[in-house]
Amino acid sequence: MTDLDTDAPTRNDDPGGQGSSLDAEQVGYKQTLGSRHVQMIAIGGAIGTGLFLGSASRLHSTGPALLFSYAFVGVIAYFLMRALGELVLHRQTSGAFVSYMREFFGEAGAFVTGWMYWLNWALTGIAELSAVGLYVQYWLPTMPTWATLLIALAAVLVINLLSARAFGEFEFWAAVLKVGAIVVFLVVGIVVVVGGFSIGGHKAGFQNLWSNPGGFWPHTGDFAWYGPLLVMSGVVFAYAAIEMVGVAAGEMADPRKEVPKAVNAVIFRIAVFYIGSILLLVSMLPTSDYKSGTSPFVTVFERLGITWMSTVIQAILIIAAMSSLNSGLYSTGRVLRSLGMSKQAPQFTLKMSKSGVPWAGIVMTSVVYLLGGVLNYFAADAFEIALEASAIGVVFTWATIFVCQIRLRQLSNRGVVPPSAFRAPGSPWTSIIGLAFLAFVIVGMGISGWQSSPYLLHKTTFLVVAFGIPILAVVMFVSWKVIKPKVIANTGGRIQSVWTNDGPRYGDDVDADDLDSTDGAVV
Repeated sequence: MTDLDTDAPTRNDDPGGQGSSLDAEQVGYKQTLGSRHVQMIAIGGAIGTGLFLGSASRLHSTGPALLFSYAFVGVIAYFLMRALGELVLHRQTSGAFVSYMREFFGEAGAFVTGWMYWLNWALTGIAELSAVGLYVQYWLPTMPTWATLLIALAAVLVINLLSARAFGEFEFWAAVLKVGAIVVFLVVGIVVVVGGFSIGGHKAGFQNLWSNPGGFWPHTGDFAWYGPLLVMSGVVFAYAAIEMVGVAAGEMADPRKEVPKAVNAVIFRIAVFYIGSILLLVSMLPTSDYKSGTSPFVTVFERLGITWMSTVIQAILIIAAMSSLNSGLYSTGRVLRSLGMSKQAPQFTLKMSKSGVPWAGIVMTSVVYLLGGVLNYFAADAFEIALEASAIGVVFTWATIFVCQIRLRQLSNRGVVPPSAFRAPGSPWTSIIGLAFLAFVIVGMGISGWQSSPYLLHKTTFLVVAFGIPILAVVMFVSWKVIKPKVIANTGGRIQSVWTNDGPRYGDDVDADDLDSTDGAVV
């Protein structure tokens, strides 16, 4: 692999100009992602194993009221995407959340944000890699999972090392297949439900919304009245990865045009693909018929006798897992390079190929994927705790998007920076509501984790919330103290936010005139 610049620019390359040092993160990247890539990346981020597989256990435990849960979290996801859209149209950068935290809250915020995001994708990627091995055994039961693991990792690694466009092409076709499968289900489901056909001896119809055992909002027996509220803490992770648009923005050919289109379409996609699918699922079968570990779509098609479609869904599960792996390598490579700019990550993460790929960071994450996949087979219980910890990374990343948008709006309202060309409606209240909801998610994780088992050591999610969060906080605090002297030396002591309430913090080298009023790009 040939480097574009093994000594890529760091923030110290511009000791007197904050504008160009922020812009330096984009040096070497190629703007090759077109309209269809962007739209499908946004769709792909909203459709994954959380819908194809994870919805089964939630349907079983929650009942038809899961519709309410998905709809409410979908609104929060829309608030998130509008907040992210405002940030992206302020300044496009492949450093995404790390770069925005650096600009608005300083180097310490960037450090924690970057490593929390990396931790989330590292642990999620290990889980997806292991899942691919299990999914493949549906067709090849004798194939060793370690062989599948190596093949899957090699495939997504090659795709990512080629170019950003190769990543976009994979995501485009993966999204086409996922959307295609959902559309087929929606068409079949509408015909079955509207026609009142029998499915597995049960009459389909919208009457199942209230005639379902326990009614629409089950609250007797094993059900609790707060079940649909509590399940939101899990539903939020079904929408995880929609923020990928923010990372990809730095390599879009026309982000000012494509980002608003992708963001505004999110609420429509959630309504059609998630809410539409859940509505039809609860209208076709009693929710007790859906079992954890089996895709609800597989259950429906098998009851209908359309077994070939069940096989297609099994293939889609592999594609969804591979897409998640692909996204994990793409985003972590760019986030690690952004961290490396300020000496907050190993310096080899700055290395880029001639095609504009931060290959060193991608390889670093892939090695972690491989080691984690191996360790998972020897210490599954320990890994389960680590995987739950990745959920904390999702919540933290979403929270950083909301707080950065609030700060950006404060500064633009004061005239310190130009207003973004794509402002979030209802700000700051939509972002405040989003932050309050994320706090509820953490509390909900703790409660559901406590209820999950009578044995303390098996209350995995509770342990992560009660002990994992404090441990992560301590690790981040100590790590920052260790790395801080290097960051200070690299930045010439400029480790606080770029802006104060009245203008640039470090002299007059950056002010509102240094930002292009149309797209907010540093010039």
